[in-house]
Amino acid sequence: MNTTATPNPSNTPIKDRIKVPQPPVWPTMSDADKNALKTRIKALLAERDAVLVAHYYVDGDLQALAEETGGHVADSLEMARFGAESAAGTLVVCGVRFMGETAKILNPEKRVLMPDLAATCSLDEGCPADAFSAFCDAHPDRTVVVYANTSAEVKARSDWVVTSSIALPVARHLHEQGKKILWAPDKHLGRYVQRMTGADMLLWDGACVVHEEFKGFALERLRRLHPEAAILVHPESPDEVVDQADVVGSTTQLIKAVTDMPNREFIIATDEGIFWKMHQLAPDKTLIAAPTAGEGATCESCAHCPWMAMNALQNLEQVLLRGDQEVHIDEDVRQRAVKPIQRMLEFSHAKGIGARRDGD
Repeated sequence: MNTTATPNPSNTPIKDRIKVPQPPVWPTMSDADKNALKTRIKALLAERDAVLVAHYYVDGDLQALAEETGGHVADSLEMARFGAESAAGTLVVCGVRFMGETAKILNPEKRVLMPDLAATCSLDEGCPADAFSAFCDAHPDRTVVVYANTSAEVKARSDWVVTSSIALPVARHLHEQGKKILWAPDKHLGRYVQRMTGADMLLWDGACVVHEEFKGFALERLRRLHPEAAILVHPESPDEVVDQADVVGSTTQLIKAVTDMPNREFIIATDEGIFWKMHQLAPDKTLIAAPTAGEGATCESCAHCPWMAMNALQNLEQVLLRGDQEVHIDEDVRQRAVKPIQRMLEFSHAKGIGARRDGD
């Protein structure tokens, strides 16, 4: 059984069901101005006892700065875990809101700042906590499994929090125990997990504005132009895209595929922000963005998250100067949200899955 439960009778794309921001246009800087700005940020990080953690999808300048200052570039869960291991008293999270919240959930004693707290996520936006809680109440016989790309309140209502790399093992584990799953929020990832495990899953009708834009017919045309290219796909993508993949995996798993596979060309169906790390680790490989809305079409997301684009060197400096844009989580919510995250971490350790480097 695999049912999409949230009413969406017209099959309306997620970008038409939530408010998607226009990506900000940051002023162009000369190399000298950019270097001067980075120098000021480095000094502020040291003065504020702060460490910078950046997601693979943010601008390459931010990823480079994180590495240059002893910070970290990673998936959302590893960003939070790195913060827990850091001696710094302040974590500056370059990513989207749920990533800052996850960092705070796992590091309650630390201050967590973000360049812009308004940088949310279509998966988070499309799964409001009150509606989701009511949905869970209507299906009390199901084990609630939520993707990491959710608010602290949604995590607090769950039994398990999973990343894309550990979703399959957790679903198999629950299926073997005879448990039925209520899954949220990404229906594409949920369908992929259901197909691979055979688990009985009731799916919330959410999606990522970036991954939902990838088109199977356009990808097939691109494959014919690059017959030797390996196709790497994030499982948040639609079925017709996932079905053409040579590798389906998390951000970290796709990066590993570029470095490990012998192919010289790769067609990549995930956020283009990941190209910075791929180019860094495999500079001799050719990376091609998978097609989104098709030739001549317009789209709000294309292959880069508009909320991730709200992170830049300019507002990073400002948040360090002002000290605002701080992540706060109600302590009762935090205590409930940390339990399903810890359950996932303990499961990954017990199974030797190694989720530490294989997150969203």
